[in-house]
Amino acid sequence: MHNLRLFDNEACESAPPCQWTQMEHQLDEHGCARLPGLLDAQQCRDLAALYTREDGFRSRIVMARHGFGRGEYRYFDYPLPPLLQRLREQLYSRLVPVANRWNQRMGLDVRYPDRLQDFLARCHAHGQLRPTPLILQYGEGDYNCLHQDVYGEHVFPLQVVLLLSRPGQDFAGGEFVISQADGDRQRADVMALDQGDALVLAVRHRPVPGRRSGYRRAAMRHGVSRVRSGHRHTVGLIFHDAL
Repeated sequence: MHNLRLFDNEACESAPPCQWTQMEHQLDEHGCARLPGLLDAQQCRDLAALYTREDGFRSRIVMARHGFGRGEYRYFDYPLPPLLQRLREQLYSRLVPVANRWNQRMGLDVRYPDRLQDFLARCHAHGQLRPTPLILQYGEGDYNCLHQDVYGEHVFPLQVVLLLSRPGQDFAGGEFVISQADGDRQRADVMALDQGDALVLAVRHRPVPGRRSGYRRAAMRHGVSRVRSGHRHTVGLIFHDAL
């Protein structure tokens, strides 16, 4: 898959259809898909620099205080930074067909509208008002336990993480880890990303082929392995808002 880097500030729209078709195939097969070069190096640096600002965030979480691992993250407040707002809207529109297909295969009645604005209106009508996009910061020895980003009844089944730092230069270790539990069968995948790459992954469940016919649900979790040295920043784009 060729790079999907942003051109003229039009996130995602410059990629040819075949690249999104390949992404959908990877999601159906593995529950995750890498989008290489979605951001350029300057965009990564600009986003990472936001972490130290006092404004633009609604809360800061120190993971060790809650048993989430080590490291910390901050939830953005509305309005989101313009680049993240565009990415959230455009990636949502690309992922809606996968989300609706997955729910159909898993026997779930919920379907998602074409526009993020309409889905967020659904969340807000049920009290899920707080924005969920976040930026995470890890130092030496930090890690993130396997988890699911579920913030209320209304959950969009896919999310996106963006690596802002340079593996092997800014940090070592700190790989994305994705686990899948399907009955008595479990597996874990380690995803290697470069600066500016995005990873699309399942939030909670994904459909997997049944042993005889149809589909059943596999439980998905994700986390980050221990950072051996340096500092690592990522952005998480979650499409549902929180209670």
